[in-house]
Amino acid sequence: MEPGNDTLHLEFLLLGLAEDPELQPLIFGFFLSMYMVTVLGNLLIILAVISDSHLHTPMYFFLSNLSFVDICFTSTTIPKMLLNIQTQSKAITYAGCITQIHFFVIFAELDIFLLTVMAYDRYVAICQPLHYMVIMNRQLCVMLVLVSWVGSFLHAILQSVMVLQLSFCTDLEIPHFFCELNQVIQRACSDTFLNDVVIYITAVFLGGGPLTGILYSYCKIVSSIRAISSAQGKYKAFSTCASHLSVVSLFYGTSLGVYLSSAVTQNSHSIATASVMYTVVTPMLNPFIYSLRNKDIKSALRRLCEKD
Repeated sequence: MEPGNDTLHLEFLLLGLAEDPELQPLIFGFFLSMYMVTVLGNLLIILAVISDSHLHTPMYFFLSNLSFVDICFTSTTIPKMLLNIQTQSKAITYAGCITQIHFFVIFAELDIFLLTVMAYDRYVAICQPLHYMVIMNRQLCVMLVLVSWVGSFLHAILQSVMVLQLSFCTDLEIPHFFCELNQVIQRACSDTFLNDVVIYITAVFLGGGPLTGILYSYCKIVSSIRAISSAQGKYKAFSTCASHLSVVSLFYGTSLGVYLSSAVTQNSHSIATASVMYTVVTPMLNPFIYSLRNKDIKSALRRLCEKD
């Protein structure tokens, strides 16, 4: 079947995390709470970085960008899920589904790129401390963020255009709480070979590439820390990247777990539930991870609250 005008009038049905009507109010309250904590926590990080001149450094510039992306990341999926539960509807239009895929890919890829840039920043800070401010100058920091946005946008355009080439014969059920790219492609009634190839290639280069860069950076960091003679010096050096390492482990651990498990299991509802970890839980925890062990962030938040 060739793509036609009828495709534009399709509706997908997002089955969500559970079909039991009695569980819907509980799920609504649970996800609304997590969404509000995510937005508030990341917004506080952004305001703290903007308002405190002590935090106008490359590390916190990247952190504020990551917080903004995390707010956008959760906002691509959770509001629609909450609206569907509230209206007792599972429908999402074809245009709405493509739009959700597009922005989800943008912000998921931005998360990956920014975590990679932050790993490079920590590598320069620990391995080349005397040249840190020269290397990580304002122009480079802005360029790294800009390249991350452009690369993510181009990737999202590619995936969206690839999906737009597919034909969907009838209204279709997606066993997920959002239009997840793989789930949508699997429900097409036209050939998806090219889509699958593009997904695997981009996963290797845009997912595996940054992960390799992060691992390489931390290998160099560990090597430099081991060369430090004093225990206090080692602790201080490690503490500067502990929060970032925790976030990287949480994001990559959960997302890789979901996609590896999807390759060996056909239980789509289990995969949807596991996806909550990297789409909702990780963005919610990031502000806590960066603030609990960071005296600068704590001080900035305290001063921000005192101003109010």
